[in-house]
Amino acid sequence: MDMQYPPRGHGPAMNRGLRSPWVLGALVVALTVWVLQSFLLPVLVACVMAIATWPLYRHFAARMPARMACSMTPLIFTAFVAVFVLAPLTFALAALANETHGLLVQLAAADKQGIAVPHWLESLPVAGWWLANRWQTHLAHPGALLVWAQHADARALLGWAQSLGRFMAHEAFIVLFTILVLFFLYYEGESLAQQFTQLVRHHMGKRTEAMLHVATRALLASANSMLVVGLFDGVASGIAYAAAGVPHAATWAAITGALALVPFLGYVAVVLLALQLAIAGAASAALLSFWLGCVVLLCGDKIIRPAAARDGTRLPFVWVLMGCLGGFEVLGLVGLVVGPVVLTLARELWEQRARDVASETNRIEV
Repeated sequence: MDMQYPPRGHGPAMNRGLRSPWVLGALVVALTVWVLQSFLLPVLVACVMAIATWPLYRHFAARMPARMACSMTPLIFTAFVAVFVLAPLTFALAALANETHGLLVQLAAADKQGIAVPHWLESLPVAGWWLANRWQTHLAHPGALLVWAQHADARALLGWAQSLGRFMAHEAFIVLFTILVLFFLYYEGESLAQQFTQLVRHHMGKRTEAMLHVATRALLASANSMLVVGLFDGVASGIAYAAAGVPHAATWAAITGALALVPFLGYVAVVLLALQLAIAGAASAALLSFWLGCVVLLCGDKIIRPAAARDGTRLPFVWVLMGCLGGFEVLGLVGLVVGPVVLTLARELWEQRARDVASETNRIEV
């Protein structure tokens, strides 16, 4: 019986040769992710910001002198983007810290004589009498807040302060490294985009390349929705605060609009404003500003944000909302943009698969 030998170039040896580059590539990618795991979030944030601002960067670069296009243009535009993004948040946090300090000073001054029960507290429905009794027991006599502060767990306060310090240091690291990566992306963006597109087209086909265009469109829509929400909440809350008779309504509106970029963070400004007005004795202004501010923020998060992102993502209202909130829970601020993008890609894959199944079914029936 003649022995059958496999043709040269086939068999186990060739299979090992085909598999080894993929195994080596997967190993290198896994090691890279492991080494850079602390930098993945800044890189992701920088990529999102670069893609969202790339049309503006191209217009900006086209108007710069040719001798500055290679080096200075990415540096200048990176500085513009950093100031545009960080300045409102820095102003809001600084103003909020200043108002918080003023509120603590007012509380300390009032505590020396005892903080009397507000006359409007007892008139609140359901729990007004209970709250008034608790207030009278724990806050109405002089020095009550000071006694409470002295009985507080100093170790717990120290641990909270240390946690806050570590959080601020980590966020500062993310911001600084994000700016550095953003400059690199502006500097090498054209070549990186071309190489990435060629690799995707070669290894995954044109369908995957089309998915990249869908993701880019959704990302731009999500980023624009954040800006729209910030502007809407700032302007609308300013009008509401002015109608409620709030002092420095424009400053509080700027704080609310800047913090409202993050869902539910704007409520911190609304609550602090209401407390400040209530301590100052302006109970009516406190209640009115609180309810109007909550209505503005609710409309911004539940109506304006999904409506502004819906055209680019082609997602229903509830899916845009879930994408924003779910992405924020997982990734933080950048998740507000990435969440709807992920759901958009999932919907696109679903529709492509449904079309493929429908075409296969029709072909079989024919």
